Amino acid sequence: MTPDKKNWLLDERLLQSQKLAAIGQLSAGIAHEINNPLAIIRQEAEWMQLLLTKEEIAGPQKREELQGSLRQIVQQVDRCTEIVRNLLDFARKRQPVIQAVDVNRTIEDMTMLVEKEARHHNIKIVREYDQNLPAIYSDAPQLRQVFLNLLTNAAHAIGKDGTITITTGRQGNGSVHIMIRDTGCGIPPADLEKIFDPFFTTKVEGKGTGLGLSICHGIIQRLGGEITVQSTVGRGATFTIILPRKPDVESLLT
Repeated sequence: MTPDKKNWLLDERLLQSQKLAAIGQLSAGIAHEINNPLAIIRQEAEWMQLLLTKEEIAGPQKREELQGSLRQIVQQVDRCTEIVRNLLDFARKRQPVIQAVDVNRTIEDMTMLVEKEARHHNIKIVREYDQNLPAIYSDAPQLRQVFLNLLTNAAHAIGKDGTITITTGRQGNGSVHIMIRDTGCGIPPADLEKIFDPFFTTKVEGKGTGLGLSICHGIIQRLGGEITVQSTVGRGATFTIILPRKPDVESLLT
């Protein structure tokens, strides 16, 4: 094994250790995130037990209350599942699978997934694709995960009545850029520097795990790129991704 390869492997192990250490430090936040839905599940289950002891359980009102409690339980279990899945994605070490990627096609596939729901909330999606964008060598499944997360966040930031603009283009050094701009609520300046931190979220409690953007940041870094954000409160936010034509070996090993 060459000295360079040994150094890369050591760096890889160090980064993985740092990631696991970060999870340990964030254990209080993890417990808080999971305990909230579990408390709701317990409360709803106890309410159902109480209803089942009453003779008038057959009435339509009681049946509706039971159905409401069951819906709450399912929703909160789904939330716990999402928290655990995001946590595993954050901790998991997955090496990218590099292949030729059509960036326009990849982001369009994800745009089509969110567009129907966006229209329902009167959110317009504007496409400004560079039709001559060259293919890059990257990991398409991981890029889809990033694009879907950013598009979903943009729609949530708007809520209703707004616009998401997607722009792709070429950089002078052969790299490509992707910009996702929304007309949502924007991000306060004090939050911008923490926006990619694990478990940091600007969403109301119960609406986000705070891991999505952290995972996106890690994916883009591993693919040799960078992701940045600019925002003005009340005017929206713009996330910009720059990807190299081909990631170097060192970035893939981190």
